[in-house]
Amino acid sequence: MPSTYSFDIVSDFDRQELVNAVDQTIREIKSRYDLKDTKTTVELGEESITINTDSDFTLDAVHTVIRTKAAKRELSQKIFEYGKVEAASGNRVRQEITLKKGISQEYSKKITKLIRDEFKKVQASIQGDSVRVTSKSKDDLQNIIQRLKQEDLPIALQFTNYR
Repeated sequence: MPSTYSFDIVSDFDRQELVNAVDQTIREIKSRYDLKDTKTTVELGEESITINTDSDFTLDAVHTVIRTKAAKRELSQKIFEYGKVEAASGNRVRQEITLKKGISQEYSKKITKLIRDEFKKVQASIQGDSVRVTSKSKDDLQNIIQRLKQEDLPIALQFTNYR
């Protein structure tokens, strides 16, 4: 029986689920009557999704489709960071959606401060783009997970390596 228990707080998403959500979005765009003739493209890159379409109205419709497909695949809406809408050639609009992965130093510090302030017997340490939490009590770790789920941070949090 280990004398200390730990888990990692990370911000990540399932890449394959995102690929599937984007594929479904493209399929729906091709079949929906209001989007069919807009020549809309949705391209998934390593760290972003690029949408190219004919108007702000169809861009909003594509956003809704992507968000719906992502939600059905249990991807957090917080992984999407919408860039500004740019004018593209031929009266079209383009937008890049950055995919957020990893916890920034700023949020790592906020999380560790919250844990230090509210849970005195627990250690939290920043490790790159994740936070490691250790404690002698499993109950404390469960309480921390519950507390962080209540906190409304603009990043998606997952709890891994619970042992």
